[in-house]
Amino acid sequence: MSKSLSRVRAALIAAGQSDDIREVGAARTAAEAASAVGCEIDQIAKSIIFRAEETGTVVLFLTAGGNQVDRDKASALAAEPLGKADAGLIRAQTGFAIGGVAPIGHLNPIRAWCDPRLTEFEVIWAAAGTPRHVFPLDPKVLLALTGAPVADFTQ
Repeated sequence: MSKSLSRVRAALIAAGQSDDIREVGAARTAAEAASAVGCEIDQIAKSIIFRAEETGTVVLFLTAGGNQVDRDKASALAAEPLGKADAGLIRAQTGFAIGGVAPIGHLNPIRAWCDPRLTEFEVIWAAAGTPRHVFPLDPKVLLALTGAPVADFTQ
C-alpha cells in the first residue's frame, strides 16, 4: 500500500470513519470515477489545487465532479491571486500526486473551501491518495475534517 493511501486510511480511522477505500482502475475523470463506483458525477469530490501567489502555499477547492472552479471567485475567497500549482509544489505541500489529491491526510495544513453542490448528497466520493483509489464519506463529515466552509466558487 502506498504511503499516500496509508495516510488517507489513517486519517479516516482517526476520525472514526470507515476505511472503505475502493480501487477504480484508471479513472482519469470524475465521470469515469462516478461510473466505477455507480454514483452521479456530482457525487465525486474533485480536489482542485491552486498556488496562492502572495503566500506561495497551496489552497484547496473541493468541487462537485460536474463543476468547474471560477478562478476569480476562488481568488476572492482566498483573498489573494491564485495561479497554477505545479506537481512539485502540490506533492511537497499535500503529499499527494496530481490526480490523487485527497481532501484529508495532507502533510501540511491547507486552506480549503467546499462547493455547496457536494452538500446535497448523503454520500460523496473523493480521491484516497492515488489516482486509482476513492473513498465514500458523508459531506458533513468532509466539512468537519477539512474545516472547509461552503462557498460559491464555481462557474
